[in-house]
Amino acid sequence: MVGVFAIFATLGWIDFKMMGVGLAVAVLLDATIVRAVLLPATMKLLGDWNWYLPGWLEWLPRVSPEEPATPPQTERRPRVPVGA
Repeated sequence: MVGVFAIFATLGWIDFKMMGVGLAVAVLLDATIVRAVLLPATMKLLGDWNWYLPGWLEWLPRVSPEEPATPPQTERRPRVPVGA
């Protein structure tokens, strides 16, 4: 997206240039600073409060990860040649 918006900065009209540079910088900052640095840092600082659900949203279903499935136990049989 940064590349696409940066293309607008090469156009002749000043309005497109301003829009292209502005959007390219906004997307770049959002992808690097906000999503890669600030979001994980605040999630780490908040801990369990990060997943706090207000009382008025108790009607929502509780979603929890499933337990890992155990692989089925298969009986190991010796291989027999086809023509035997």
